[in-house]
Amino acid sequence: MSEPSGANLSLATVLAERNEGVTVVSQLDVGAARRLAFELPDQRIAALQVGPTDGRPVLLLPGYTGSKEDFGPILDPLAATGLLVTSIDLPGQFESPGLPPGGDYTPDGLAPYVREVARRLGPRTLLVGHSFGGLVARAAVISEPALFESLVLLSSGPAALEGTRRVTIDQLDPVLASAGLPGVYAAMQAAAIGDPHFVAPDPDLADFLERRFLGSSPEMLKGMADALRSEPDRVAELRATAVPVLVAHGTDDDAWLPAVQLDMAERLDARYAVIPDAAHSPAVENAEGTVAVLTEFWLG
Repeated sequence: MSEPSGANLSLATVLAERNEGVTVVSQLDVGAARRLAFELPDQRIAALQVGPTDGRPVLLLPGYTGSKEDFGPILDPLAATGLLVTSIDLPGQFESPGLPPGGDYTPDGLAPYVREVARRLGPRTLLVGHSFGGLVARAAVISEPALFESLVLLSSGPAALEGTRRVTIDQLDPVLASAGLPGVYAAMQAAAIGDPHFVAPDPDLADFLERRFLGSSPEMLKGMADALRSEPDRVAELRATAVPVLVAHGTDDDAWLPAVQLDMAERLDARYAVIPDAAHSPAVENAEGTVAVLTEFWLG
C-alpha cells in the first residue's frame, strides 16, 4: 500500500502527517504540475506533469492505496533539473477509472498501461515505482526493457509482502467484503487515532486523503492486495534485462525491510541508497533527500 511507517494497523498511518522522527510534506504540495490524462485505447490514466516538453521523461508509479499526488513534493525539484516529470494514478487509483469487471490488477496485468504511457512520453523513459508500484514497474521493464533507460525501485521489494503489513492486509479483507471502502477507511482512521505517534493532518489534507481513498476502486483494492500477497521473486528476470537499477528506501522503512531491499540490490548488482529521515514514503517524508538520490542516479 502507499503505506507510511507506523504501528498496529499500519495502513492507518496514511492519515497522519508525522511519524516518529519523520516530518511529512503534504501530498497537496504539487507545485506547478499540470493535471492531464492519457487516453489509452481502453483506459484513461490520470496524471500530473511538469517540466520542459523536450526533457528526458520520468514516469512515477505510486503504491497501493496511493496516487500520483504522493510524488507531489518532488515534482518541481526534479523538473528544475530539466526533466519532464509525470506521475500517474494506476488503473483504479483515485482519478484513473478502474478496469472492467474481472480486470487484472497484478503487476503483469498493469504493466501494459505503464508501457503505453511510457511510449507516449518518449524513448527511454526513466521509470520509478514506489512500493507496489515498484512491482508494476519491474513487470513493465521485464516485458519490454528497450522502453526504459533505467528503473528505480523506491521502498519496494523482491517478492510478496510479509510481516505486519501483510497481516494488516489480511485483517482488512473481511472489512472490505462486508463494509466496502467506507468501512475500511473508518477502521483505518480508528486505528490511526489510537497510534501514539499520530498527528492529525490539517483539514485540507484530511479531506484529500478521504476523497482519494473513497474514490478508488474496491476491485483495485482487493486485486492489488491479492497481488501483494502472491508476487513471486523476479529478481533474476529483472537482472537479465540489463536495465540499470537503483534500489532506494528510507532509513526506517517497515514494509520490505531494509535488509531485504539491500539483498535485492546485491542480487541485481544495482545501485543502492538509503534516504535519511524517512520511512516508507520518502517523497513526502524527505523530499529533498529523495530528489538528491534520484538525480545523482540519473544525472550524476
